[in-house]
Amino acid sequence: MFYQIAQYIKFLLKSTNHHGVHSPFVYNLITKCFYDRKNYDSYKLLLNYRKALLKNKSIIKVTDLGAGSQAMKQQVRKVLSIAKNAGTTKKRAKLLYRLTNYFKPESILELGTSLGIATHAMSLGNPKANITTIEGCPNTTNFTKDFFKKFNVNNTKLINGDFNDEINKLTSNKYNLIFFDGNHQKAPTLNYFETLLETTRNDSVFIFDDIYWSKDMTETWETIKQHPKVTVTIDTFFWGLVFFRNEQVKEHFIIRV
Repeated sequence: MFYQIAQYIKFLLKSTNHHGVHSPFVYNLITKCFYDRKNYDSYKLLLNYRKALLKNKSIIKVTDLGAGSQAMKQQVRKVLSIAKNAGTTKKRAKLLYRLTNYFKPESILELGTSLGIATHAMSLGNPKANITTIEGCPNTTNFTKDFFKKFNVNNTKLINGDFNDEINKLTSNKYNLIFFDGNHQKAPTLNYFETLLETTRNDSVFIFDDIYWSKDMTETWETIKQHPKVTVTIDTFFWGLVFFRNEQVKEHFIIRV
């Protein structure tokens, strides 16, 4: 926690808003998506999904294949506790909705479904998208599949399995958006990144969750930024966005959202 606080102070000192951003692509993304203050009707659906989880007293025996939760160390957890301590926040769910609504990605991959809050947000953001989401824990997978049915999340395929095994089966696909939200460890994350580079298009975006989770994750983020295929990155502190646009000069932005 101390590491994250120290890094957040540094972030505040370095970060900016849309002023001074000379890239039209990034400027439009910030002003028309990040700072879009419209109260979308779908926000009510996002909140209803989250509220239903926060009231759910079901118990799940969780299998953590990655770094696990910093807030919850016990294996048997209540759904409401997972939603409260490890689920995507309201602010981030709304931003993920806006991002998918803005970019209209046709094909989405998510690593780390958990209770499906982020998946639900992306599904609402572009109902026409084909979403594949992978969850390592079989019990969480079964619970979330049922929850998806209750909330009509119909454009999503939920796979239970180890990320390494499953993404190797998907490298022949092309994805417009990939959301990395599981296994917050350096070596596995870099491996997922390198493997899934094969699936990118010029307009693809990778979103990495919790880039300041630990020193290792921050080092991972710095390594990804320097990759020759990466042209533009945006650090929002909680997420790192990566773009591969050949028409862009290589630039790194630190933006308050």
